[in-house]
Amino acid sequence: QVQLVESGGGTVQPGGSLRLTCKATGNTFRLVAANWYRQVPGKQREYVAAISVGGSPNYADSVKGRFTISRDNVQNMMWLQMNNLKPEDTAVYYCKVRDFWGQGTQVTVSI
Repeated sequence: QVQLVESGGGTVQPGGSLRLTCKATGNTFRLVAANWYRQVPGKQREYVAAISVGGSPNYADSVKGRFTISRDNVQNMMWLQMNNLKPEDTAVYYCKVRDFWGQGTQVTVSI
């Protein structure tokens, strides 16, 4: 069983930055890859980024060069540093480990 709690969302202007945090409980996190997804109301949940146990990242093309994923397997935490945010990044952001999801944190990019 894995419990995931996201935090760090908020409202920023275009070009701004936010850092999302995902805190995991249990012993599974340090053994598996972890992911960030996002979802806009009325649309399917969309892959954003993933990170392997060893720290190798992978990004969706839409965020490559602007977002950075990282993790700490001792603290059971994962982060998503989001720079140069655009209005189209507005969504609820979720962390995912195996089949477990957090509750999400809202990111709004607006003038």
